Amino acid sequence: MAISHIPPGAPAPARRLTPPGETPPAEGSISEAHQERADGGVWEHPVVWAVVVLLGSLVVAGYFVARILSFP
Repeated sequence: MAISHIPPGAPAPARRLTPPGETPPAEGSISEAHQERADGGVWEHPVVWAVVVLLGSLVVAGYFVARILSFP
């Protein structure tokens, strides 16, 4: 439980209001505004990589199935 230095029944301390259109500062925030970087193309799309991995695994599995079926 947090310890409050305000006696019970006392009014809450006045807050400094942030002007409209401005973002209030966050406690402990050290981040700065930054521009969003451009899309990295195919290298940043996991669906493409999932398809590549799936096709590769099917090729390897197909190799073993072909070996099993071709040697009685």
